[in-house]
Amino acid sequence: MRIERRLAQPRWLQVVVPVVSLAFAFAAAALVLAATGHDPIATYRKLFDAAFLADGALSSTLVSATPLAFTGLAAAVAFRMQLFNIGGEGQLYLGAVGAAGAALVLAGSPGAVQIPAMIVAGAVWGAAWALIPAVLRAFASTNEIITSLMLNYVAALFLNYLIFDSLSYWRDTSTPDAQVFPQGKILPPEASWPTLDVWSMTVPFGFLLAIGVAVVVWVLYERTRFGFETQVIGDSPRAARYAGMRTRRKIVAVMCLSGAIAGIGGASQDGDFRHQLDVRGITQSGYGYAGIVIAALARYNPFAVVVVAVLLGGLQNAGYALQGADFPSGLVGMMEGLILFSALGGELFVRYRVRFPRLARRRAGTSPAELA
Repeated sequence: MRIERRLAQPRWLQVVVPVVSLAFAFAAAALVLAATGHDPIATYRKLFDAAFLADGALSSTLVSATPLAFTGLAAAVAFRMQLFNIGGEGQLYLGAVGAAGAALVLAGSPGAVQIPAMIVAGAVWGAAWALIPAVLRAFASTNEIITSLMLNYVAALFLNYLIFDSLSYWRDTSTPDAQVFPQGKILPPEASWPTLDVWSMTVPFGFLLAIGVAVVVWVLYERTRFGFETQVIGDSPRAARYAGMRTRRKIVAVMCLSGAIAGIGGASQDGDFRHQLDVRGITQSGYGYAGIVIAALARYNPFAVVVVAVLLGGLQNAGYALQGADFPSGLVGMMEGLILFSALGGELFVRYRVRFPRLARRRAGTSPAELA
């Protein structure tokens, strides 16, 4: 058996492989469900209903999908230039800090002022956090995978310091209970982001903002010189330098853009859902790491990132609904893991092809000696 890289990737293969991968994942999960005494068909029916069809299910799915869309877009932006920004988690944390701070500083201002300020502050704080591994990568040739990953832990510790280990501006100390049980200050009502009601579905403003960001990213990468140069640098840095492209500036710009998108996701957590700097809720969710998987599944296409985020958000939302005494959380995690593993494993057959030279020679009626 020989694995060879495909010189060209047929379009039909990019559709067939994901479909077959998902079918394999559901078939494998069905075997596990049957072995543990659960009806696979009934389980899948409950899964689909809890994710998309039940009352309020689609609204809950969009809530779960919103942060995943931002971190997925952040990862896709960097990965398209072969920059492996693993720090979306920490950049989302810092975006939440910046957005909460902006909302608290502007308390009393109308929402038309506070909401844009939160978005800008989240983007700036996220970009500033991504600037650290960007500069190290551009000017010191430091591996951005390691630096961005380690900064996630620094960001988590920074959040803990702001709320649990200090009397910072973000911490609520107005009541005796708040002093004993540390928590972030509740944001002013004007800082709550609006929602859009479509039939019986409630769409968070952050999800609409993620769609807007996806459009901007697509235009930037497909219709501008900036996007063309990032593609060239990602494909061949040596050729880009020979053509006079400023690769260091592009590395810094792309990493900061990636961090800014993740930071807006942190601002969405404050404005759409939590309405305070909720350290435990944000740090235990793992949005940044899930975004890496989403970007890979979507093949770095910004519109596909939003779609995959909705599907994965529905899977997570349905997993919560399925959990119970007769359906442990481990089975839900198994199903999610099989789907993600199969989808990513299917990428092998898109990028590479498997050949059996000996079998081909037998069919052709030739032997290795004759070929020699």
